[in-house]
Amino acid sequence: MKIKRVGAVIVVAGVAVAMAGCSNGPSTGGSGDGDAIVVDMWAGSADDTAALKAQIDVVKKQNPDLKVELRTAPWGDFFTKLTTNMASGNMACVTGMNSGMLASYTDGFVKLTDADLKAAGLAESDFAAGATDILKNKGDLYGLPFDVSTMVTYYNEDQLNAAGAELPKVGWTFDDFEATAKKATTGGKFGFGIGMGDFQWQALPIAKSGTQPVSADGELQLTDPGFAAAAGWYADLVTKQKVAAPVASASDGGWGENQFTGENAAMAVDGTWNAVGYLKNDAGFKAGLAPLPSGDKGDLSLVLGSGFGIAKTCKNKDVALKVLGSLLSKDSQDYIASSGRSYPARAESQPLYFESLDPAYREQVKTVFEAAFKNVEGQHVSDNWAKVGTFVQPELVSVYNGQESMKSVLESAQQQFGK
Repeated sequence: MKIKRVGAVIVVAGVAVAMAGCSNGPSTGGSGDGDAIVVDMWAGSADDTAALKAQIDVVKKQNPDLKVELRTAPWGDFFTKLTTNMASGNMACVTGMNSGMLASYTDGFVKLTDADLKAAGLAESDFAAGATDILKNKGDLYGLPFDVSTMVTYYNEDQLNAAGAELPKVGWTFDDFEATAKKATTGGKFGFGIGMGDFQWQALPIAKSGTQPVSADGELQLTDPGFAAAAGWYADLVTKQKVAAPVASASDGGWGENQFTGENAAMAVDGTWNAVGYLKNDAGFKAGLAPLPSGDKGDLSLVLGSGFGIAKTCKNKDVALKVLGSLLSKDSQDYIASSGRSYPARAESQPLYFESLDPAYREQVKTVFEAAFKNVEGQHVSDNWAKVGTFVQPELVSVYNGQESMKSVLESAQQQFGK
């Protein structure tokens, strides 16, 4: 389940529902004489909730003897309550999880085995290449993906054409990126909207260096020479190359994306989950998208997304696995694909997503998605990765304003949160 954005700002409006725990007795059907298997997932709008209910309907249709209950909360509230529920042993049997948040919650989830997947009627081979890495931590599988996403470059075609700049395209390089950004920085507008969110600011440094800020075994490596140099280059887009505007305040979490939708920046980096929103933007400019540029180290990008896992405290694991299997079945994944709401994790359902799109941009999205997902790997996170982001994000304002160096911020974070 992706985070919905409107005008590139995360929307967390919605009604928080208290999250209940896993059932204590057998699920005996919908007659009221047994406890339900509870499915918890975040939902930021009535549309999100309706989409989840439609998937629960698939579960009920495939398992008419089971009693299943959906409970939702907005993004922020969901994880606050999940922390409480995990500490009290009160997690829902089937609980939603996001790739970037997993490291903080592994203690609450069962490590899924091949036997568990078989019991759920699933296999890792059902999912797109790299997709099951989304809910893996240090090699262990804690859940299976619901949708997949990666970071791409969005651009304002009208603005770039007016500036005489080359349009981003599949196979473009970092030299091309710099040339386009410089050409489009004119008339009080900038070529690029600098990122503040974790994925938004890290995407280009990861692609440029071919290195993640965390190693495959979960060790923080913010000061890795390659990544640190690429992160410094990224900050220089504001301070030295001056192709991006400095950020006004730490509260501007969607700064770069808002600069783009506000037509103050010709390009921005954001997730594939926002492709339709940008292409159908309210401002009315002609938008396009391209994979991240490639450099000397290739074009590495992260595969991101969300999915579901089984709580350790669930007393009906076998039944919960059936629910998990139905939530990620072809019928359920076909639904989210054909609705155009998410790019599904299940490989056989992905073509339906493109069929759901407006013909005006369908082929471009398909071409770019296929290229962007070619060289992806799962996000590596350290045990306290969430704390790293909380520390670094507000410091970026000082970095982009030239009051602090990216090098010193990364060194400080490494010293505080590295082992």
